[in-house]
This record gives sequence, C-alpha cells and structure tokens, in this order.
Amino acid sequence: MSDNAPTYESAGVSLTTANAVVERLRTAVESTGATGFGQFAGLYPLDAQRFLAASTDSVGSKLLLQRRAGKLRWGGMDLGAHCINDVACSGAEPLFFLDYVAAEHIELEQVADLVEGLAEVCRRAGCMLIGGETAELPGVYREDELDFAGTCVGLVDRDNVIDGSRCARGDVIVGFPSDGIHTNGFSLVRALVGDGDFDADLLLTPHRLYLDEVRALRAAADVKALAHVTGGGILGNLSRVLPEGVSARIDWDAWERPPVFHWLAEQGVEETEARRVFNLGIGMCAVVPEAPAGATVIGALT
Repeated sequence: MSDNAPTYESAGVSLTTANAVVERLRTAVESTGATGFGQFAGLYPLDAQRFLAASTDSVGSKLLLQRRAGKLRWGGMDLGAHCINDVACSGAEPLFFLDYVAAEHIELEQVADLVEGLAEVCRRAGCMLIGGETAELPGVYREDELDFAGTCVGLVDRDNVIDGSRCARGDVIVGFPSDGIHTNGFSLVRALVGDGDFDADLLLTPHRLYLDEVRALRAAADVKALAHVTGGGILGNLSRVLPEGVSARIDWDAWERPPVFHWLAEQGVEETEARRVFNLGIGMCAVVPEAPAGATVIGALT
C-alpha cells in the first residue's frame, strides 16, 4: 500500500483496536452466562423452545454528512436496517425496536426526521418501535453534534437458529447486493470529502434492509450462516460466523460494484484497504451447500 494512500486508520479509526476490544471484553461478557459473543446478534434463552435475539448499534459519523445534506431521515433508515439485519443473521424475526437520540442541543425537526426514517424501516420489517430516549448533553457533545443509536429484539425457535456451526469446506457463498456504502467507513469518507460539496445521493444512500431476501433464500436453500457486511468488509464479517478451520475465498469479480466504490478508488483508496473497510457492493452474505437458481455466488468455503 502506498505510504500516502488514504486509509481508515489515517482517518482516525483502527479496526485492529476494535477487534482487540472484543477479545478483551469476551471474558467479562461470558462471565455473565452469555455465549456466542461476537456474533451479529446476542441470544437469550426465553424458554425451552425459543431465544430472544438482540442487536444494538448507532449510525455513527455518517450522521455528520447527513446533517450537512439535510438527509437525517436517511440516518433513521440506516439505524433500522443495520440492527434488523444483524438480528436476521441469527435466523430471528424482528419483534421491536428502541432508539436513543443524544445531542449538544436537541432540535425537534432533526429528531423527528431520524425517528420517522427509523419507523419507515420498522414498518417494512413488521417490527414495532415501542419507545426510546432523547438526551440533551451540552459539554458531552460539541455544538451541532448528535448521535442516533438503537436496539432491535427478535425471536427465533431453537431449531431455526443460524450460527454458522454447520459450515463446511465446499459450501458456497451467496451475496446480496448493497445500495452503496451503507453505514460503515464514514470516518474515511468524511476525510475524503473534507469541508467541500459532495454528492449526497452517491455517498449517503440508506442502508439496505435484507429481511425479505433472507426469508426468500431460507425458503429455497439450507442457510448455514448469514453475515451482515458492516465494519471489516466481506471477509472480516464472514470470519465472525465460520467455524475454526474453515475460511472464505471470494471471487472479487463476481458482481458489479455500485458507482460509489469507483469514486472511492478515484480518491486514492487502494483495493486492499477498500476490501478491509467497505462492503464493495455486497451487503449481506449467506453460506449454503448449493446456491438456488438466480443467486449471485461470490465465493466458496475452503
């Protein structure tokens, strides 16, 4: 990689540190009785037949560009799709959502845009938005800063849990197309944009909801694993659901990338870094023994 090429780390975010935090916290989390730490959704045994599945996240620094572009409703859509997709990776159906808005100074119209965008995605997913919290925190947030976070909870029968444990060499990887950058990597995008004008439709396209695609694939194939492509790229997220001794081989030319990823390359982001940070046009992956007709096969397990 070129010494002066833009990277996620040069923009202030270290994926190595993020991975180290997960490992550091594993003992504390598992000491409470939890298992499967590091999956896309945590599972709680509700009764002998069912698990609750839960995921929490925030929109992150994408909100700064959305605010500049007047696209905060898209931020709400990002949050909903991100958390619901994570819950779907366990095989669960979403039940309800809780949100949290925090800012230096709360502006009603901005909060309304965020929550209305979230509600739009929740309606599409059949997920009830049951409440949340709004916090005004001067001294914690800088002027004109805000954050939007939330938690989705779903339900899955024990017999229907998808956890990757059955994955084996020879299985194929099916990819679902992304609509753009989605919600990760925006510290680097912001560094590239700086204070100048930018194409909001190109850079800020909302995170895609994959619930219907996942349901359709599960009806047509034996889905052994699902990986939501967020921070860490395709390989980084697949590795979270694959058993020890099994790895993924990706054919990077198996699909057409959306224009925004060509824009990133034009800004100097090298291919190796792009694969580490961005989804590159595949927002969700599934591992199946055999791909159904019409599926986009992007690789295989070795």
